[in-house]
Amino acid sequence: MSKLTTDARKKLPKSAFALPGGRYPVEDKAHARDAKARASQGYNSGHLSAGEKEKVDRKADAVLTKRAK
Repeated sequence: MSKLTTDARKKLPKSAFALPGGRYPVEDKAHARDAKARASQGYNSGHLSAGEKEKVDRKADAVLTKRAK
């Protein structure tokens, strides 16, 4: 996975995150896969609702299925 520095993270648009507040960055395929895994862990431990997990999965899936340009 590519390194996401604090400065680079701050420069990302809100659309590069699956949830508000800069949670679960999904700007590339590696981060999208990680976001799905972390969302599953968060849901299973009770830190995310089913709706939040679904939203993360939906945004990550959009990145993962996007064709390379």
